[in-house]
Amino acid sequence: MNHRLVVTLPLAALLALPAVAQSTSSTQDQSQPAASQTQSSDTGNATGKAPLAAPSREGFWGRVNPFARKKYVQRQTEPIRDRVNELDELTANNGKAIKDTDQRAQAGIKLASDKANEADQHAIDAGNKATQAQQSAQMVTTRVQTVENVVSNIDQYKASNQTEIRFRPGQTMLSKNAKDALDQMADGVKGQRGYIIEVQGFSSGKGQAAITTSQKMAESVVRYLVLNHEIPVYRIYLVGMGNAPLPSSDETAKTKRISGGRVEISLLKNDLEQLSSNGAAAPMSTDTQQQPK
Repeated sequence: MNHRLVVTLPLAALLALPAVAQSTSSTQDQSQPAASQTQSSDTGNATGKAPLAAPSREGFWGRVNPFARKKYVQRQTEPIRDRVNELDELTANNGKAIKDTDQRAQAGIKLASDKANEADQHAIDAGNKATQAQQSAQMVTTRVQTVENVVSNIDQYKASNQTEIRFRPGQTMLSKNAKDALDQMADGVKGQRGYIIEVQGFSSGKGQAAITTSQKMAESVVRYLVLNHEIPVYRIYLVGMGNAPLPSSDETAKTKRISGGRVEISLLKNDLEQLSSNGAAAPMSTDTQQQPK
């Protein structure tokens, strides 16, 4: 009996040692995180919790307890699992936040790019309008200068064409050749402006009889131009010169008097036709600039 008791007591003590060591290690493990959490409560991290600290004392059996139970292992690993789950959740939230930020940044960049393109287009349109305005101003300036030149020279007529019609003595009616010459001259003034026709009649003879004959010859020319070519009467100036001497090209030679009858038709023009042509071109160019709008 005593022998059995002696054998049983050492065996029971040996079996009780792991339990004591386990409880001691558990107590130390539970007290150590609390102390570590208290000491590092001021330290911030991603989870907002104190970081896990390794136990400073390893216990009776060291880090690996050969007699550790399942619940003991679960207690030791549970904080780690919680931290891992929290880190996974934080990682997912951070990824979502980064994605949202990237989307907002891309939307902002696209909006800024669209605004910049719109501003560039407005600048191009403004430049085109400025160019058109400058061209219009130049055209107006040219037009004003042309008008000033025309107005200053409105009463200055220059000989453009001259036609001479011969009459036999005592004749005042137009011949076929005379009509053809008048037709050719009248065709050149159709639709034109800024011209006058000067008709001067010359006749042989003396005194009032020569003046009357020259007047009748000139009137026949005027009548043909008005009736057959619809030339306004106010554009024709008629004068019967009678037997007035003709000017000679040679200044030293004496003036000659004519024999028979003749009528000189002179076509005189000023710059009004040029002003009319420029005025027709200016509105056309203005309409062409306004079409793209």
